[in-house]
Amino acid sequence: MTADVRPEAHQAAGLHMKRNVLLLSGCLALSGTGASTVMVVTALTGKMLASDPLHATLPLALQFTFTAVGAVPAALLMRRIGRRAGFTVGQLTGAIAAAISAYAIYIESFWLFAFGGALLGVHNAFWQQLRFAAGDIATPEFKSRAIAYVMAGGVAGAIFGPEFATIGHDLFAPILFAGAYLIIMGLSFAAIAVLQFVEIPRTTADKQRDTGRPLMEIFSQPVVVVAVLAGMLGYAVMSLVMTATPLAMEACGFFVGDSARVIQWHAIAMFAPSFFTGHLIRRFGVVNILLVGILLNVMTLVLNLSGIDFINFWFGLVCLGLGWNFMFLGATSLLTEGYRPEERAKVQALNDFLVFGAVAIASFSSGALQNGIGWNAVNVAIAVPMTIVFLAIAWYRLFYRPAAAT
Repeated sequence: MTADVRPEAHQAAGLHMKRNVLLLSGCLALSGTGASTVMVVTALTGKMLASDPLHATLPLALQFTFTAVGAVPAALLMRRIGRRAGFTVGQLTGAIAAAISAYAIYIESFWLFAFGGALLGVHNAFWQQLRFAAGDIATPEFKSRAIAYVMAGGVAGAIFGPEFATIGHDLFAPILFAGAYLIIMGLSFAAIAVLQFVEIPRTTADKQRDTGRPLMEIFSQPVVVVAVLAGMLGYAVMSLVMTATPLAMEACGFFVGDSARVIQWHAIAMFAPSFFTGHLIRRFGVVNILLVGILLNVMTLVLNLSGIDFINFWFGLVCLGLGWNFMFLGATSLLTEGYRPEERAKVQALNDFLVFGAVAIASFSSGALQNGIGWNAVNVAIAVPMTIVFLAIAWYRLFYRPAAAT
């Protein structure tokens, strides 16, 4: 009789796990739509409000900065109050931030708009943990696919975000771009509604007291070193080029709708491969997937230096998105090999602090490079971080994983 019940219980547990993964994917779809909208409009809004064009990307850079700053508090808060409550706090922060940004546009205050961008960064710090939540609830054999399936929710953001950016541009004309931020506020409330159906067990008090090994010991492991470097520099390169793209396209005579289409396809390329990236990682090994990501970023460099026609921007940003997907999902999957269950909150927190700290630096650099030197300088800058990641992978593969490379 027990033998008859166990398969049913196992199947029910599997269905429950997949249901939670689906709901988390839906939350990421809503959050990703808002993030994609922000990527299209923030630099252009900043340029509209700023007295100095060099400050145009400052609100976006502050967003990434506070994503890094908020990573540790977000992870530790969720460890204490649970994933669902923590994600709800994050979405409420996003709604407030979007409302502040819209009001800043209305009163034409650049610095209030920058403050709204900083709060959106805190909001991002929370929903970026969705991928880790998927990995935490998944069985070992399903983990890489669970992470990828949640990230696949970003496809909706890729499709609808630029559309909402275009709609929001003129929604309250002549107050340009305000509508886009009010749309983001609505998306945050929709995510809160979805979150109420997510069921993730909270960490018990005993387990909260047990935090495992010291961070220095964990982060000195070769597998964690490679994972963090790949996540940091892969995401930083993506941010560097993507942040500058709307400004570069405007300088080349393109319109908001043109840059929206390019960002849209870039975002699709970022998230659509997630439907099969998990399978590719299991089949070919995470190290090989990271190497393909590096190659795709190098292709971005070549394509963007080859010309300033629409096809160059489009194809270059598609390769950039694909490179980000392989590097970020690969890095996330590899990182899970380096910590124990009781260590995950602090490891995930420090990892995201490092990743989004690098992204913030890239965002600040993007505006300076684009406005100070030009589009070519933005793209040449890809070479150094990709070389660093390649050398780190070669070191890891040669000395620590010579046979399997998985």
